Amino acid sequence: MSTLIEKQIVSLLEKSDKRAISLLYENYADSLYGVISKVLTDEDLAQDALQETFIKVWKKAKSYDASKAKLFTWLYRIAYNTAIDKVRSYNNKSSKEIQIESSNVYKLTADSLNQDVLDIKKHLNTLDEKYQIVINALFFEGMTQQEASDELEIPLGTIKSRLKIGLRELKKIYDPELKQS
Repeated sequence: MSTLIEKQIVSLLEKSDKRAISLLYENYADSLYGVISKVLTDEDLAQDALQETFIKVWKKAKSYDASKAKLFTWLYRIAYNTAIDKVRSYNNKSSKEIQIESSNVYKLTADSLNQDVLDIKKHLNTLDEKYQIVINALFFEGMTQQEASDELEIPLGTIKSRLKIGLRELKKIYDPELKQS
């Protein structure tokens, strides 16, 4: 692929010009599908992952930084991570078959709930905002650490540090004996 086309695509992405998606598809779809199909053997899932990849590319277009990676490398990472997420999601769904006869959903009593953690959102609000944002993204919005890093425009290492510190602070709330140490 010529660098001229790559520069044109990047320029269109920066302007949120929809022609960028057509050019991306024409020039990269086959390669990205190849990456995805090495992870996903199911053709339908691979097609879904390819479509999701292009949606993510469009949504994250402004976060692309040519000084950090070539366009294909950036696209490759998004495609590969999307495929991995598909595998996890598919495996998770297929392993969670519901057995109505043995379900305890209707047998749940107030005693079986941990009353101490029902107010997690309230306690989360006591943390510094930088920790709240990271924990919300990871636990309540279901983002991976990499997705949170991309979405919040915070380096991955900082995401990990803030998560660790935020969880440590929450643990102190739920286990007061830790405050003394």
